[in-house]
Amino acid sequence: MVAIRTTPRGQRGARRRTPLWRAAPVHPPLAASVSSPVVTVAVDGPAPVMVGATSSPDQDNRRLGDYARRVQHAFEAIEPTLRRIAALSQDADFVRRAQHEAHARLGFELPVSVLERAWIGGLDMRALFAYASFATVRALSDDYFLNDPLGMGGRAAAFERFLLECGFHAMNLTPCSDGRLAHVIGYVLRLPMGVVRRKAHAGALFDVEEAVRRWTETELRRHREGLPNTADAPTRYLKVAVYHHSSRDPAHQGCAAHGSDDARAAAAGLAQLRAFREAIENSYCCGASIDILLIGVDTDTDRIRIHLPDAAGEPALERYLDSGSLHAEIRGLGTQAVRDHIRAAVSAAGGANPPTAGMQRLVARLIEHNLEQLDYVRAEHGGQYPDAGHQERFIGVGGDLAEVQLRNLTFFAFMRTLEEGAADLDIGVDIFRRLNLARGLPIPVVVRFDYPGRVPGARARAVERCTRVAEAIARRYPELAAQGLLHTWSTVRDSDHGGRIEGVGGSLSEWEGL
Repeated sequence: MVAIRTTPRGQRGARRRTPLWRAAPVHPPLAASVSSPVVTVAVDGPAPVMVGATSSPDQDNRRLGDYARRVQHAFEAIEPTLRRIAALSQDADFVRRAQHEAHARLGFELPVSVLERAWIGGLDMRALFAYASFATVRALSDDYFLNDPLGMGGRAAAFERFLLECGFHAMNLTPCSDGRLAHVIGYVLRLPMGVVRRKAHAGALFDVEEAVRRWTETELRRHREGLPNTADAPTRYLKVAVYHHSSRDPAHQGCAAHGSDDARAAAAGLAQLRAFREAIENSYCCGASIDILLIGVDTDTDRIRIHLPDAAGEPALERYLDSGSLHAEIRGLGTQAVRDHIRAAVSAAGGANPPTAGMQRLVARLIEHNLEQLDYVRAEHGGQYPDAGHQERFIGVGGDLAEVQLRNLTFFAFMRTLEEGAADLDIGVDIFRRLNLARGLPIPVVVRFDYPGRVPGARARAVERCTRVAEAIARRYPELAAQGLLHTWSTVRDSDHGGRIEGVGGSLSEWEGL
């Protein structure tokens, strides 16, 4: 049976690395020291495997599961640790004992000045919670960029070659900024960040002008540098939009930006893709170089539906290929039989007017990767995540946070200025009113702007942009900021030379050491 879903229109490797986290069963410390150049904690065990390179799908899934648990435990440890520290606040040796608890349970120490003021006005628990959240983000980020825990570096060159073979010189993906899609690259689709660019926007409603600017940069690089191929090569730029829906509670846990209306979310994503393609055609008369693809993700199971385009490159909302049905059909089949089955399903989904062979090949690869993810969700969560709704830990503002590849970890608000991203940020703050403010906890906001280190003055401009956005956030939510219920931490990163992120300021001076 071919797994095509048709609905009436309008309806719904290798070398050993030292990991950042201990391999402890409960709440492992995430970092030994936040301020050290390389934050690591020694651990015994087998050498990590490069995901998607030389390892098997089962090995990949175990590794991804271990990584997700380590990060989850690191964030889960914050609140109980701070409760223990709060109970020590009247102790004569409070600062030393508090730092011992923080270092043992979280892997880093807390700001001494905040602890030393406890005897005067009590502990500022909101500041400590925000600091601990940011320090955990710092350790997560260091691990990603310095240790490549998901093995993305090992897959980048191979996938770039594969894309070119399929007829695409670039793949740019916009998921909804909902945290339940934060893992769409590294887990749901098993793709390498860097080769595949991600820019999250609420409702997957990306800024068309910004998308045109990104396309222009890509094409200029092909003309000037011949990367990833020369401009005369017959390849195309692929823009992907990823909307989401909920199979468990479709009326309430779908996309908030579209009122949990699946059909509306899909239609809006497709309309944005068409607008981008039309903008390129009207501006540069080269529409043949643009392909579009629409993907839906069930946030409860990670199964995907791919709206396969026809030969003219036009996706249809009412026709899609569903990975969940394919997952049931391929049980018990060998590797080659699974791939043959997937290819046959993709070919059948194209009907009498199928897309190019390259597009079919890419879609088949995405389906294959997602079937591995469905095996992962089945092994780790019995086929369905226990949390249907939002459980994000912090809001990411500014540029994309490449290191965030885990479900329900971050709500993204992509922007260069607050004005252009205010609507997205408002949605994130509303989510955190329920998650954090209702319990008296602050909203941690990480501001991030990457910069090209080879460009003179780029770092200074990135720092200035961080400062400007952080100040605008405080002005937009003055009551929350004044009560210590919203804290920001500004970071920059040199995208040309890689390495760690750099903390360049925050809403409290004590955070300058982050």
